[in-house]
Amino acid sequence: MSLSFIAAWLAVMFPLVFSPGPANVVFAASGAQLGVKRSLPLMAGIDLVFLLKSLLVGFGLGAVMQEYPQSYAILRTAGACYLFYLGYCFFRPALSGDPTAPKKLGFKDGLIIQLLNAKGWVMVVLMFSLFGAQGEEATARALWLAAMLACLNICTHLAWIAAGAVLVKRLTGGLGQHVQAVLFGGGLIVVGVWLLLG
Repeated sequence: MSLSFIAAWLAVMFPLVFSPGPANVVFAASGAQLGVKRSLPLMAGIDLVFLLKSLLVGFGLGAVMQEYPQSYAILRTAGACYLFYLGYCFFRPALSGDPTAPKKLGFKDGLIIQLLNAKGWVMVVLMFSLFGAQGEEATARALWLAAMLACLNICTHLAWIAAGAVLVKRLTGGLGQHVQAVLFGGGLIVVGVWLLLG
């Protein structure tokens, strides 16, 4: 891999990975609720599925998905529904006055979120259509791209979790909990609507 190839890859992939999407909004919410250390199981679930997606698409699933575009619509709808559910879980304590903390997101939630993340599937298919190789180089290139994306994901996801954790330190007390519920629950619902409209 040349430096120019890596620079071109980063120019395309960094904005896609870092932009607000289902996983990144969930990471910020988890960082605010649980802190960085206790959000790591969620991150492990999401990034494990992302790595598997990369390998599957790199070794041929991307072509199958492009042949059946309705698969994206199914994933988008299922993912939006799950985000609506998570958004509701964040809103419920604030709306009911119940002091119970909202749903704590863990490894299993990470698996589900990323499996149903249509943006993630599209991003990986795009990466391989732009940067994948044919012939003898295909296997090595697929492994490199999957490893590069995994590293970028881990760094970016830690940044989103840390940003959520920093934000929560500024929002303490009863009012702060309501603001968090509206900010993160509303953010998840907005991303769910965006998925349905996209």
